[in-house]
Amino acid sequence: MPKGYWVSVYPAIEDPEKLTAYNKLAGIAVKAAGGRVLASIGSRVVAHEAGIPERVVLIEFDTFEQAVAAYESPAYRTALAELPDGFERDFRITESLT
Repeated sequence: MPKGYWVSVYPAIEDPEKLTAYNKLAGIAVKAAGGRVLASIGSRVVAHEAGIPERVVLIEFDTFEQAVAAYESPAYRTALAELPDGFERDFRITESLT
């Protein structure tokens, strides 16, 4: 069964300190849903074309359905409520090819 992935790119982070509450709650929610962080804060990034070398987060789940359910979970919804006003990210859930 194909795995599921959360892919997040943060075009700009004006005040990383404002993400502290979200980071803590999101980490708990992801772990509880069986997610594994493969790349995150501190990972090296080389951006090409229109890419922006800001924070990139890659999280793996055992299945695509598990990745979708984790996003829709009450625990992750609580984390989303902690994102600061004016915050911008490019987020998607994708399925692996195998």
